[in-house]
Amino acid sequence: MSEISLNTLKTMLAHLDDAKKYQSLRDVMETLPAPDLAAVFEDLPAAKLPVLFRLCPKDLAADVFTDLTPETQQALVNGLTDTELKAVVDELFVDDATDLVEEMPAGVVKRILAQADPATRRMINELLKYPEDSAGGVMTTELMELRPDMTVQEAMEAIRKNGFDKETINNCYVTDASRKLVGVVSLRALVLAKDTSEKIQDLMDPHVVSVSTTTDQEDVSNLFEKYGFLAIPVVDAENRLVGIVTIDDAISILQDEASEDIAKMNAIGPSDKPYFKQSMWDLYKSRAPWLLFLMISATFSSMVIRGYEDALAAVTVLTAYIPMLTDAGGNAGSQSTSTIIRGMAVGDIQPHDLPRILWRESRVALLCGGTLAVCNFVKLLLFDKIAAPVALVVCATLICTILLSQLIGGILPVVAEKLHVDPAVMASPLITTIVDTTTLLIYFNIAKIMLHLE
Repeated sequence: MSEISLNTLKTMLAHLDDAKKYQSLRDVMETLPAPDLAAVFEDLPAAKLPVLFRLCPKDLAADVFTDLTPETQQALVNGLTDTELKAVVDELFVDDATDLVEEMPAGVVKRILAQADPATRRMINELLKYPEDSAGGVMTTELMELRPDMTVQEAMEAIRKNGFDKETINNCYVTDASRKLVGVVSLRALVLAKDTSEKIQDLMDPHVVSVSTTTDQEDVSNLFEKYGFLAIPVVDAENRLVGIVTIDDAISILQDEASEDIAKMNAIGPSDKPYFKQSMWDLYKSRAPWLLFLMISATFSSMVIRGYEDALAAVTVLTAYIPMLTDAGGNAGSQSTSTIIRGMAVGDIQPHDLPRILWRESRVALLCGGTLAVCNFVKLLLFDKIAAPVALVVCATLICTILLSQLIGGILPVVAEKLHVDPAVMASPLITTIVDTTTLLIYFNIAKIMLHLE
């Protein structure tokens, strides 16, 4: 049904200027969820954005606005009147309003804050004090708060009275007179309570998993995965409840962190903009510095080759297998470092696990290297028709290269974590560059020893 309505809406928008059937358009929009409507907005020219937004059902307008990209939000804000903008800002949850203020240019921010009521403006300014990548920076202050001496009936009346404007009421947080977090009680427990005169302190769970305002947002999102929460309370240094982080924010954090790690693992500067929203200059700036760094670092491989020119001149066939050896080493190192980085990201691996990592990776490397060496030895003798001593040199190098590559791939992310550097930086391109140089050193030294070269 949603797909049919979406296609109908797109057809009507294509003839909007001619048909002018605004009521029919509004009827179709009422059948669509906010994310689908937001996707439609993204494909519209800036001039049509305010027209369509005015037709949005009131209960959907704020949700649609929240799902838009910052560029589309800015274009829409520029097309709305002050009265319309105020209506949108009033409907936004405070964390979404804060994100909006952080993304917009100074002129647009000034206009947004001018339309916000004093309480919202105060909460936005409070949230802006926290680091952007901290729990305080992503939390919302719109939560359901109860007192331990309340009865179930009083709590339900409080939820009915104040719950509409809260981000979630699935879990209600219990605080004492000084707002210190003392427990949590679910809406389910309140609804199913047989005795409405029972005190909240008797129903609540006093063992609350919480985070501080300075906790890194990635650590917060990992707690959602670990415990399956829909929201996590945020407390200050004195354990006073200041806000909550909700599951939708956690999902956004995980997506952003995953995108950032993927970019870094492929030697690209991370960007929070979609691909087609980035200019050519943005793409250039994100790639060129890394490419330049990797090119310069790769000169070490050239230096190694020049240092063993005599050996290569004596046995020229050795040069034919350099790409295979360096590729195998780079691939093995990338496999190892990717596995370790993922394990660290989900909390399976800690820096103190380094000895265990090295022990496991060395055994895996010997098994993998041995398998590749045996297969390659047969191929070199039967198909390439090269001498057995040269084949042994290549295969021995292959085993050593894979062993060293996987050990390097296991060590570097852990070292990066200890040095408070993002482990993703130690991923594929950098690993490959390091392994290329070490592979050549191993190769030529084994050749000199086994083939008695000078």
